[in-house]
Amino acid sequence: LTCLFTLSAAFSHYFQFDKEPKPGDLIEISRGAYTHWAVYIGGNEVVHLLPPTHPGGELGSFGELLTLLDSGKAQVRRQKIWEVVGSSKFEVNNLLDDEYSPREPHVIVRDACRMVGRELPYCITTQNCEHFVTELRYGKPESRQVQTAAVIGGVAVAGVAAAILGAALFSSFNKDENKRRRNYK
Repeated sequence: LTCLFTLSAAFSHYFQFDKEPKPGDLIEISRGAYTHWAVYIGGNEVVHLLPPTHPGGELGSFGELLTLLDSGKAQVRRQKIWEVVGSSKFEVNNLLDDEYSPREPHVIVRDACRMVGRELPYCITTQNCEHFVTELRYGKPESRQVQTAAVIGGVAVAGVAAAILGAALFSSFNKDENKRRRNYK
């Protein structure tokens, strides 16, 4: 596949990649509190998984993020990259190339295009847009942002548990100390 990376003159100055995308590359789009993912298929187009509650492609606001948590299904869409990216920062990020061998670009693009228009189950922790694109590229659905959130959540829970345990121990120690003082008098 030949990648013709020419954007229309009206948009070309807005869409600059640090690394020119090739068909089958993963595109990471920063949305602030989370990232959205798409597969580049050439011709300035991407395929991505998008919950139907978002008719555009711009998933920017915190309120829209909350609806992602409540969505049980999503649609596979094929769109021009600038329709998906909007004003967000984005980059080519084939994040698992060091761990897994990517599938052939023509296979990734073929499979991505075959999925367009399908409605798929959506779960932010097990079947999100990152799972979708990593399965297309590597044959393995993974989400690093979910893994990172789980680690952060685990650390937070452990921190709260440690604080509660510490408070309980301190309270118990304080009661024992007060009892000893009363008995000593």
